[in-house]
Amino acid sequence: MSFPAFFDTNVLYGALLNDFILELADRGLYRPLWSKDVLFELAKNLVKNGEDPALVAKRVGTMERYFADAMVTGYDDMVPAMTNDPKDRHVLAAAVRGGAELLVTFNTGDFPADSVEPFDLDVVHPDDFLLDQLDLYHAPTLRALVELVEGYDSPAMTVDDFLLALTRAGVPKFVEAARAKLY
Repeated sequence: MSFPAFFDTNVLYGALLNDFILELADRGLYRPLWSKDVLFELAKNLVKNGEDPALVAKRVGTMERYFADAMVTGYDDMVPAMTNDPKDRHVLAAAVRGGAELLVTFNTGDFPADSVEPFDLDVVHPDDFLLDQLDLYHAPTLRALVELVEGYDSPAMTVDDFLLALTRAGVPKFVEAARAKLY
């Protein structure tokens, strides 16, 4: 079984980054985890920022159906014991309850080392998570990227378009490393 990684809302927010991260999971490179609170926050923020509520519901519903074993439950009683940033205590509690080895977030500062140390859990930026995927699973990661891009038809995209979008999404070190391996 591949290692479990818990995703904070901010990593799942951008559509293309979300697609790529979940494409890697679909190929068995790791097991994604999230919670009802993370998906609620995702949907709420997407709608608040102008996304069509029906499309948001479809996106979240597809994630829930396709990765049925990703949903972590039964963590609410752990939230008060967490010592990280109060607004993200539910995230850490769910990651711990789910047995995650990694917690992937853009807000690494909200999870100080002393707050996660008791749980044998690493907090990583999505850029570092993707660099690790590239290091551990070089060919499958690049294949996933190329094949994902080939599947986009509305609008059609090139690999370079996709890499530029990933840079804008906040994972420039991964993009640089992937570009070096692809070209």
